[in-house]
Amino acid sequence: MDSYINYCNFFGNAAPEKLLSEYGSPLYVYNENILRNSMRNVANIVTKYPFTCNYSIKANSNLKILKIALEEGLNCDAMSEGEIRLLQMAGFPNDRIFYVPNNVSKEELQFAIDNSILTSLDSIAQLELYGQLNPGGRCAIRINPGVGAGHHEKVVTAGKNTKFAIASDDLDEAISVARKYDLRIIGINQHVGSLFMNPDAFLSSCRNILHFAERFDRLDFIDFGGGFGVPYHKLSGEEAFDFASLTLKLTDLLDEFVDKVGYTPLFKTEPGRYVPCESAILLGKVYSVKTNADKKYVGTDIGMNVLMRPVLYDSWHDIEVIRNNEVVLPSDKKEKVNVVGNICETGDIIAKERELPIIYKDDIIAVLDAGAYGFSMSSNYNMRYRPAEVMIGSDGNPVLIRRRETFEDLIRQFT
Repeated sequence: MDSYINYCNFFGNAAPEKLLSEYGSPLYVYNENILRNSMRNVANIVTKYPFTCNYSIKANSNLKILKIALEEGLNCDAMSEGEIRLLQMAGFPNDRIFYVPNNVSKEELQFAIDNSILTSLDSIAQLELYGQLNPGGRCAIRINPGVGAGHHEKVVTAGKNTKFAIASDDLDEAISVARKYDLRIIGINQHVGSLFMNPDAFLSSCRNILHFAERFDRLDFIDFGGGFGVPYHKLSGEEAFDFASLTLKLTDLLDEFVDKVGYTPLFKTEPGRYVPCESAILLGKVYSVKTNADKKYVGTDIGMNVLMRPVLYDSWHDIEVIRNNEVVLPSDKKEKVNVVGNICETGDIIAKERELPIIYKDDIIAVLDAGAYGFSMSSNYNMRYRPAEVMIGSDGNPVLIRRRETFEDLIRQFT
């Protein structure tokens, strides 16, 4: 693919240079059509049986995106009281919010209880605390299926090396604790990791959790988690995740389970990354180009405070170069460069030793697939302002969905 931006007419009726001029640089730009299409893909993974997709908002919690998720019929997962409150603000009824916390206080659990929000507990200690706070209540438990998957060890959330979930060996104890407080376990959930392009490990984990489900008399739901990947190397021809194949193989597993247990629960997935990832491009300006020790550095205003993933996970993001509002297409004139940010850290690198078209000062850098864990992980490190977010609507026109921060925002909490 020569250009993703051109292929999908990403910016619609807007010009990148005008967007930066009006809303500031750097800038997160979303495309509503791409976002809605991703939501529809995950909403239809299972069609034969009762099924819901719970969007995990930690990937991107912009209020406009949450409202679109509500319109598209998705439910949502929350990891904190703040996420619960934001979902309520977006219009989600409490029965469409699933609270999946990790190591939280009794006050936070009590908030979910007071709001009648179903909670999943991922340790014996948390289950015990929940039972003390809400005896006789309903809950779910998160089980480690014994299989993990993901693009980096830091995003693998199941298997032998993870802090998450109740180990399968402890399942009997969890059931015993639930009985102690007359808790009704109405669902079980899992999550194997993030950004897998091959569904085999995910399907193995689904098989395992269905086996665990047989230990219960009857469950209202079984949540398989998420982690579906997106092609971060799309400019090199990487193909999209094969949902059609996943649907066929997963439906076969569900057929076997339903035939064996004699009832049909609600099945769920909880993708975070896949939903917003491809819908956003991060734009930034080039302010300097220089050479140090035979290495060329392209200095931009896209620092690790704006996009943390490359520093945190060594993550790859395809990059396109924009000049005079046109994408600079691949040609023979390429060079190996390091695209870096403006943060006072040696590791503040967006792309290391990357072959790109020759870049000049005042060019625009477009970082693709920035919608997931982009703004949500951003910070004010070096006292820099977090950027604005703009959405290219279905009509092709831009709408501001979060304003750029100001100095007054940064000092508001000081006393």
